[in-house]
Amino acid sequence: MSPLRPSRRGVLTGAAVVGAAGIGAGVSSVAARPAAGSPAPARTVPFHGSRQAGITTPAQDSLVFAALDVTTRRAGDLADVLQRWSAAAATMTTGVPVGGPGGLGGAADEPPQDTGEAHELPAANLTVTLGYGPSLFDERFGLADRRPAALEELPALPGEQLDPTKTGGDLCLQACADDPQVAFHAVRNLVRIGRGTVRVRWMQLGFGRTSTTAAAQPTPRNLMGFKDGTANLRAEDTADLDQHVWVGGEGAPAADQDWMRGGTYLVARRIRMLIEAWDRASLGEQERVIGRAKETGAPLSGTREFDALDLAATVHGKPAIDVAAHVRLAAPETNGGVKMLRRGYSYTDGLDLATGQLDAGLFFIVFGNDPHRQFVPVQRRLGSQDALTEYLKHTGSGIFACPPGTGEGGAWGEGLLS
Repeated sequence: MSPLRPSRRGVLTGAAVVGAAGIGAGVSSVAARPAAGSPAPARTVPFHGSRQAGITTPAQDSLVFAALDVTTRRAGDLADVLQRWSAAAATMTTGVPVGGPGGLGGAADEPPQDTGEAHELPAANLTVTLGYGPSLFDERFGLADRRPAALEELPALPGEQLDPTKTGGDLCLQACADDPQVAFHAVRNLVRIGRGTVRVRWMQLGFGRTSTTAAAQPTPRNLMGFKDGTANLRAEDTADLDQHVWVGGEGAPAADQDWMRGGTYLVARRIRMLIEAWDRASLGEQERVIGRAKETGAPLSGTREFDALDLAATVHGKPAIDVAAHVRLAAPETNGGVKMLRRGYSYTDGLDLATGQLDAGLFFIVFGNDPHRQFVPVQRRLGSQDALTEYLKHTGSGIFACPPGTGEGGAWGEGLLS
């Protein structure tokens, strides 16, 4: 076994805060707003745990997602970066700079260990999640026989217009926080630490979560103005998570690679919304396309947001929920019981200079234990039948294997590269 133990320098800084922060990985400590002049609450999410944080963690407000390519052909260099990334992420999630409390200081003729833009900001529930892309398992590092069968590049899907500069990657880093500067700081520093071994392939910033991953969270709205994620899986749905999200969970397909047991797969899709066309559609058309009332979020077969879909209900002899409505075609009831954990964000990248229209939409992230059995068939159905596709354009894509979490002092890469 090749030990991949990160330096404990800085990792245990703030350990008392981390230890009190929650029951386990993905559970954050959220305190009430402090009185004027009192210290801000810690709001930390433990980095270490049996699962990686940032999956079932209550969805934060901001996202920075980076796909990276590995530029070295030496497995030891990759292992070293993953080790240093783990130590740095464990430190930053406590609200402490990279390198510990003195990370902004040091020798005058050397760069500081931390870039400093998050100094004196709270941890803001920062989580950092790592994934491995299919291309990492080529001949470079001798990992071909360790690639899980489910980690295959996504096939061509109906209606997509993928930009190769926003697709793929050997690795991904997903940083989520309630402060966009904290999330950006995390990815910026990890990219800096990995310079010479990895380089950014593409990056996406997201604002405004478009999913609910905990029962206490209200349902947010996407850029189309509709409530999004009403029927999403939540952290409390442990049986469904075991069956549909965690690799090797109870009721799930068996893990074909031991190092992935307890992990999951991440599919990311950059989905541009054709905002101008959508804004010209009537309210009735918008509700028909989605299958829910815009104001309340109730299905058109019910009166309240969380009413169950009644796909047999009719109004004046026609289906209450249109046969091409998004909620009908995406529902587990019409997809053989398939469920996935959504964790998306809105995005805007200014204007499309070719058309003068907004480049904005949904950065869709979904977790499941078998993307080719879950995401792919559902997306094929949506892409060919969903009325919503008239207002969407899929422009970026990636699939990644997210390993399980690490124990205290452990590091990313241990199971795969050991």
